[in-house]
Amino acid sequence: MLGQTAPDPMAVVRSLMAGSSAQWQVSGAYAANLLGLSDQVPAKIVILTDGVPRQVQLDKLTLIFRRAAPRNLLGAGRPAGLVIQAIRHLRANGLAPTALARLRERIDAPTRKDLVRLGPNLPAWMQPIVRDLAVTP
Repeated sequence: MLGQTAPDPMAVVRSLMAGSSAQWQVSGAYAANLLGLSDQVPAKIVILTDGVPRQVQLDKLTLIFRRAAPRNLLGAGRPAGLVIQAIRHLRANGLAPTALARLRERIDAPTRKDLVRLGPNLPAWMQPIVRDLAVTP
């Protein structure tokens, strides 16, 4: 009745990256969507990596593996990296205080500690935002 469902994009990414030693992190709109900060599901999911760049087509969804500098892979593969990528994406559309409040509620203590540890390596504009997020609600 429903037809064939598409595979979970993150499961596909994990299986593609499992055999390599490359770091990877979802970027932009998909990071914001995974954290519940955006209802939009992108048609193209960008995966930042220090591995081989490529594109993978999953029915109507495209996974784009894009080579990235180490500064864009801070926290790669961890929830803190997802938060950093979502902040980077939301900055372009205006970082609303309500989005920051929702994000503060959703992140756990280990992620907060990781964000504090990564803070000095982040761009100057992002450091106060991350410090604010790291404060326990």
